[in-house]
Amino acid sequence: MVSRAEFEGKAVVVTGAGGGLGSALVALMAERGARVIGCDQSSEALGSPQLASRYVFDLLDQASIEASIAAILDKDGVPDILINNAGWTRAETLSALTPDSIEHELDLNLTGVMNFADPLVKAMAARGSGSIVFISSVNALAHFGNPAYAAAKAGINAYARSIAVELGRSGLRANVVCPGSIRTAAWDHRLAKDPDILGKLQRLYPLGRIVNATEVAEAVAFLASDRASGISGVVMPVDAGLTAGCLPFIDDILGA
Repeated sequence: MVSRAEFEGKAVVVTGAGGGLGSALVALMAERGARVIGCDQSSEALGSPQLASRYVFDLLDQASIEASIAAILDKDGVPDILINNAGWTRAETLSALTPDSIEHELDLNLTGVMNFADPLVKAMAARGSGSIVFISSVNALAHFGNPAYAAAKAGINAYARSIAVELGRSGLRANVVCPGSIRTAAWDHRLAKDPDILGKLQRLYPLGRIVNATEVAEAVAFLASDRASGISGVVMPVDAGLTAGCLPFIDDILGA
């Protein structure tokens, strides 16, 4: 049984703290005793009373990233756990790519994430301890669309491995969670086009459903915790079995 005080005394930074998954991460970490430091791109997104500190910045704005890092280190100190959750995509197929959309999605989902994480990771390494968890995507493991976002998330997987390998002797662990589809507000634009889209997803997933934000948050909490003290450099899908194989092939071809 997981202790309700598992993260007692731990300072946990969560980016994208106001989103669907971010809110679940904040709630879970706070319920288990963490002092949660929330980061997002607007004050309105950081209204949770479970946040001990709040920082507003834009991953596309290097100056705001640097100002927030300085403020975090000054006011809250070096975090014990860093959860890099923020991300966004809209260019869903190759045909939707333009030079601007490629640059935007790579800058937001890879460059901005690394620019924010790097100084904090180095501060954690200098202290001699810390756990970092990146939220990537199944799109980084196989092609399910969103090509620029997928490329960025594949870069995040590689970045996490670099931390695990190069800074492990400095007491750092770095791992990745790759969610499949999660029913959050990120799906609203698709539902507006096709109200039946969530039902269509069911046949793609071996569990017959998509995952929820709490299930993903539990995986993040495990990797961040001392329960995973021997785990570093792992890329863990939390995807209701999606990347294990192609269920429609079994149903439509082998079962025909």
